[in-house]
Amino acid sequence: MMGTLQLLLKLSLVIFMAGNLLDMGLRLQLNEALRDLRDVRFVVLALLWGFVLLPGVAYAIAHLVPMAAPYAMGLILLGMTPCAPFLPPMVDRARGDLGYTAAFMLLANVVIVAYMPFVVPVALKGLSADPWTIAKPLALFLLLPLGVGLVVQHRFAALAAKLHPIVKKLTGIDTVLMLLLCVVVYGKAFLDLGGSHAIGAQLLFFAAATIGPYLLSFGLPRAQKIVMSLGMATRNLGAAFAPLFALHGVEEHAIVMVALGVLMQASFSFGAATYYRNAGHVDGAARAST
Repeated sequence: MMGTLQLLLKLSLVIFMAGNLLDMGLRLQLNEALRDLRDVRFVVLALLWGFVLLPGVAYAIAHLVPMAAPYAMGLILLGMTPCAPFLPPMVDRARGDLGYTAAFMLLANVVIVAYMPFVVPVALKGLSADPWTIAKPLALFLLLPLGVGLVVQHRFAALAAKLHPIVKKLTGIDTVLMLLLCVVVYGKAFLDLGGSHAIGAQLLFFAAATIGPYLLSFGLPRAQKIVMSLGMATRNLGAAFAPLFALHGVEEHAIVMVALGVLMQASFSFGAATYYRNAGHVDGAARAST
């Protein structure tokens, strides 16, 4: 019975990854994204925060906070995977730049596939895998559905508009199913979180990922800083899960640590988006009164 549930969990993860990236491709405006990727400052800061500084922060927290090695592994994987598929509604809520959001999402997903196969084996000593073992599920379930969605959106816009709500709904249902299966399969491991420092470690990481990119993305307009902040506060959980499910013998607490990121990223990104929105209203009112 448990073997069947684990198989269903892996299947739901595949649907989660492919569905979210297909959904992204169906609504991502490629021409706008490519145009904004010509902004060198924005691209350099996105790469710096997403694939140098925040992975470094996650690595430092994982080794400074006393917690079991599997929790550290899960946190480091979260640190390598910026940008959740639900970033656009968060940026919209915060009154950020939706054009640059498309650019950020395209950049993050392409770089994740090129970056993780080579960095994961180095950063995670307990995860012995060759680059192709890690790259294969990322390319198959991230890049391929993203590419299909982009082609449909570019060539058959009317079809993309019809498919988008269907894919979004099915992926949402699958996400709930995946989380329920995680709880059923790894229920005891979730309970163990209460006696560890894993929750505190994630709180530290997500605080740094949300606040740092906004305050320290020098030279960017406020609307782009919002994209940077929310893009880093959200995590591509499918990409973080992929190496754990692709390999045999991975400790279940690492999987639970990544699953905890669902609650953390939702809380931090929604809270930050609300703050940015309200702060924008206050700034606008102050300028209007002067």
